[in-house]
Amino acid sequence: MNMNFSRKLPTPQEIKDMYPLSEKGKQIKLKNDEQIQKVFKNESDKFILVIGPCSADREEAVIDYINRLKVIQQQVKDEIIIIPRIYTNKPRTTGQGYKGMLHQPDPNEKPDMLKGLIAIRKLHMRAIEETGFSCADEMLYSENHRYLSDLLSYVAVGARSVEDQQHRLTASGLDIPVGMKNPTSGDISVMLNSIKAAQTGHTFIYRGWEVISSGNPYAHAILRGYVNKHGESSPNYHYEDLMSLASIYDETHFINPAIIVDTNHSNSNKQYEEQIRIANEVLHSMQYNEKIRRIVKGLMIESYIEDGCQKVDGGVYGKSITDPCLGWQKTEQLILNIAAKIKKMNNK
Repeated sequence: MNMNFSRKLPTPQEIKDMYPLSEKGKQIKLKNDEQIQKVFKNESDKFILVIGPCSADREEAVIDYINRLKVIQQQVKDEIIIIPRIYTNKPRTTGQGYKGMLHQPDPNEKPDMLKGLIAIRKLHMRAIEETGFSCADEMLYSENHRYLSDLLSYVAVGARSVEDQQHRLTASGLDIPVGMKNPTSGDISVMLNSIKAAQTGHTFIYRGWEVISSGNPYAHAILRGYVNKHGESSPNYHYEDLMSLASIYDETHFINPAIIVDTNHSNSNKQYEEQIRIANEVLHSMQYNEKIRRIVKGLMIESYIEDGCQKVDGGVYGKSITDPCLGWQKTEQLILNIAAKIKKMNNK
């Protein structure tokens, strides 16, 4: 075997014992979870925004950004629930490049997984304790979820992981919403099979244990666009796409049918400013058709302090070192516009 087992890492429980969430933090997360779940159970008309940097790269800039979200959350609290993105694992198509804070808590230093595990836990804890947000992260490595399982209010399974059996089974044991992205090929049946698997109970092996899950009623679809056979990005957020998926949901009788639209990735062809137009189009479809209004629960938006992106050593505070993001001024205006449109829909 061509691998060097360099050191044994602490278990999730050991890390949790080293860095425990306060009782106040536990109550904040519990309250947030209840509010978010009401949206997915169709008991609330609020709109969800899973919003934040493509990848959480530096702790202070991320906390600065989330504090800005805290201010605007108060302004739109009657219409919107903000779930900040703190994505600490970054999937890489070729395996090359910055893989996120878990691997490199300092992007300019070599990987250190122990420091990374501690850094990502402390970052998510700071978000809860300092801003009142329990955040979203991507389940890139299903076996690592328990390092953050007491801190997260939302989990996404990415386009390259959605067919993986272990991701599906792990999602079936969570009690928070798990968004299943359509695969990069765009095959909607793959995403729907993943949702079905996650909503069903299973017996399986997880971290050396035989575990029994009861199924996750909050597993749902994330539409993120796809890549065709020519390698070209193709969107799947248009009215016809939303109506088609809503109709399939009607036929399959899933629990709590729901869609989140990812405004970036292949939907925008990573043209980050297009996220504004895409968000407005989705809201227009919701306003036009009540069926879409009921099933589209929110948007996923990539946003940071500064517009665009830079190289890892670029040195610009609050600017993405992975995919380009909307800057704060555009983000603030977009959130206010979304809230105004949701308020208008809710007051019909």
